[in-house]
Amino acid sequence: MQPELTTLAVSIEDHVAEVALNRPDKANSMNSAMWREFQACFEWLDRCEEVRAIILTGNGRHFCAGIDLGMFGELHAASDDPARRAEQFRQNVLAMQDNLSALEKCRKPVLAAIHHTCIGGGIDLVCCCDMRYATEDAYFSVREVDIGMVADVGTLQRLPKLIPEGVARELAYTGRTLPAGEARDIGFVNRVFEHREAMLTEVRQIARVIAGKSPLVIRGTKDMLLYTRDHSVSDGLNYIATWNAGMMSTQDLQEGITAQAEGRPARYVD
Repeated sequence: MQPELTTLAVSIEDHVAEVALNRPDKANSMNSAMWREFQACFEWLDRCEEVRAIILTGNGRHFCAGIDLGMFGELHAASDDPARRAEQFRQNVLAMQDNLSALEKCRKPVLAAIHHTCIGGGIDLVCCCDMRYATEDAYFSVREVDIGMVADVGTLQRLPKLIPEGVARELAYTGRTLPAGEARDIGFVNRVFEHREAMLTEVRQIARVIAGKSPLVIRGTKDMLLYTRDHSVSDGLNYIATWNAGMMSTQDLQEGITAQAEGRPARYVD
């Protein structure tokens, strides 16, 4: 059953789900409800057999202006003991990390379609996605350094795996703005589009292409890519051999071969 969502808008069509950040009057800043709903939503989409690919976007003028600053008062426990306050803060941060990691753990590919503003927590968010696409007016910034804190929800762990480490360090140390064109040049975003409508048209088409593949194969491929990112080549090779030994579908394999021979799209079960 779809969870009740107040900060995210979800639609599903042709095996593709679209999840839109839906606080346009607040520049889609991430309040406590939105953090929790990320996890509830993407864990549900992971279980939803109908869904084969997911597009993440934002309603309104901005994609995401980062964490709602009002949340900082909620992260600390009301205790006179510094150790207990510190423990509660740590538990809250770990929970927020899990909220966003749900996108990465979701077995279905997540395609981020980013327009205009993507800063602070927005960077944490899109780093959890499989691919990123942007409009020409999009810009990115690791803003935590400018408010006197170390980014703690995933940017410093994931960004250096996505772009050259020296560039990641520069962005994290300076908080400078990374424009869409440069983000494309360093490989952070796949493509840049003139405006949001053109971006969504193309990203939807890419998502439909993915949705036309064997869902089991796509899920396995995502699992392999994530595993290989954090393990050696040798470990990755061993894992894929074990995966295919147990999870390769002869039914999907036969359908794929037959469809190619007959010159038609393959039809895979969910």
